[in-house]
Amino acid sequence: MTTLVQVCAALGDETRWSILSALGEGDASASALAGRLPVTRQAIAKHLAVLEEVGLVEHVRAGREVRYRVMGAELSATARRLDAIGAEWERRLAAIKEIAEGL
Repeated sequence: MTTLVQVCAALGDETRWSILSALGEGDASASALAGRLPVTRQAIAKHLAVLEEVGLVEHVRAGREVRYRVMGAELSATARRLDAIGAEWERRLAAIKEIAEGL
């Protein structure tokens, strides 16, 4: 299973965010993505490999072409994990506020 740290590390790159945004509009090959983004096809391929390794994208063969798609389930799972962390911090801050106001 991919850890939250691994996913966040993969998302910690602006180019990978751009790739995910572009794939959010529809499946695309590395060449098509390179045509839309200011990055070489080789760099796109490396970024896609990182995103695929953590389960955020998957490749699908369409004839001779390899297209990539976003894995919405993994993005949703990551969002839920981050929401849980945020909720715990909110709970802690509310407890500190209650203590501070009681002084």
